[in-house]
Amino acid sequence: MEYVLVLLVGLAAGAISGVIGTGSSIMLLPVLVLVFGPKQAVPIMAVAAVMANISRIIAWWSEVNWRAFAAYSLPGVPAAAIGARTLLVLPVRMIDIALGMFFLLMIPVRHWLDAKHYRIRLWQLSVAGAIIGFLTGLVLSTGPLSVPAFTSYGLVKGAFLATEAASSLALYVSKVVTFQESGALPVEMIIQGLIVGASLMAGTFLAKSVVKRMNTSTHRYVLDILLLCSGISMLVAAFH
Repeated sequence: MEYVLVLLVGLAAGAISGVIGTGSSIMLLPVLVLVFGPKQAVPIMAVAAVMANISRIIAWWSEVNWRAFAAYSLPGVPAAAIGARTLLVLPVRMIDIALGMFFLLMIPVRHWLDAKHYRIRLWQLSVAGAIIGFLTGLVLSTGPLSVPAFTSYGLVKGAFLATEAASSLALYVSKVVTFQESGALPVEMIIQGLIVGASLMAGTFLAKSVVKRMNTSTHRYVLDILLLCSGISMLVAAFH
């Protein structure tokens, strides 16, 4: 029954992330923490996130902005590895609290960035890649930050979904390799991550047909709800 729950949530999370460009980790991570524990959940989610991003790249391959991808990923990949190594030495309760607080704080931060209507340059996207890369290694789900980073650069719809997915893929691969080298990703976890990732991929392809029919305000409200619920869930887990 636990695996059924994980797969059903994974399917829904893949569909949502396929529409708004993020949300799969935010939605699925609390369930993985409940089933596998926080130390195991993050490596499993990292493997699943690789598969989810591959599916978004395949779905929108022709619209990837490779300049933005390179600017974001080149500093982001080593930063993600540093963040992942930092994660491995943190206490379990601290991980739960950090994840919960991060999700909740992203609600006002994301709205503040939207209200400013920033248009960033390529070098600023590189700075964002380094910062978000480290946070991705540390707390896993940084979609609420990468979304305004890429949209502020001017990417929308398919171009945004494809480029964000390609960049996130590079960061998650760096994190997975770091976990593997550190002995934190045994074969069993890889298999679990592949199973979870398959459900995310299925959801992503199911969602492609609705991307053009969903307006920006709906995206914003869905993401806020996901952040709120996931942040509360992680904090509850930390204090029980």
